[in-house]
Amino acid sequence: MNKKIAFIGAGKMATAIIKGLLKSDLFDKNHIVASEPNIEYAHKVEKELGIKIVHNNREAVSQADIILLAVKPFVVKGVLTEIEDKIDDSKLIVTIAAGISSNKVEEILEKKARVVKVMPNTPALLGVGMSAVCKGENATDEDFDCVKSIFKSVGEVVDAQEKDIDAITGVSGSGPAFYYYIIDEIAKAGEKLGLDYNIALKLSAQTALGAAKMILETGVDPQQLITNVTTPGGTTAEGNKVLNESNISEILFETVKKTAEKSEIMGKQL
Repeated sequence: MNKKIAFIGAGKMATAIIKGLLKSDLFDKNHIVASEPNIEYAHKVEKELGIKIVHNNREAVSQADIILLAVKPFVVKGVLTEIEDKIDDSKLIVTIAAGISSNKVEEILEKKARVVKVMPNTPALLGVGMSAVCKGENATDEDFDCVKSIFKSVGEVVDAQEKDIDAITGVSGSGPAFYYYIIDEIAKAGEKLGLDYNIALKLSAQTALGAAKMILETGVDPQQLITNVTTPGGTTAEGNKVLNESNISEILFETVKKTAEKSEIMGKQL
């Protein structure tokens, strides 16, 4: 890609994306710059990735065609205000901060900027992330395809609408934490039944991975997969009975709902 990209922030998500871009050869390392205020950490990232690190957001933006905002939501407004005069029609802005829509970016900048909203998640660190990409009002089809290519370098990508982004945050943006919790609780159950915790954790995590791959790679509906593995009167049927008679569906719904609501609130607080 014959463009230069600037990462505002060089934290874990930013470095994961940069590694993906370099591995996929989508960007040459000389076409990537990141802004990081922590000098010691910046030197570490620069040495590890071989890209240019600067300590000034305005300097990073002035060098790039694509600006990727990889900072915490509460920092976004200050960053955009700082770089506002450096943003023109030639630059594409990508926001990955929870709750920060393309409309919010335009509102803060007080101009019709080219913006694409992305909701990634942390498994991008291993190249197996899930990213939802939303095209802003002033972004072009080329912009949209460009951003999808960037995030395909660290996992899977789906097209999405801005109106759905808070729900997506609940399902996949914050979703890994909920699966970690479930995997850990199943492992702890095994431990209570006499298993070594580390063995139980490996059993639980690998089983979760396998179950996910069964859904993604077979295309079979989850309910049918449950039926396929359940023998009437057998062990799985006994466990299913406990799940069906509990309020776990309601609990999981509330978990995703509260997460989505928090995402919406964070966007309105700026």
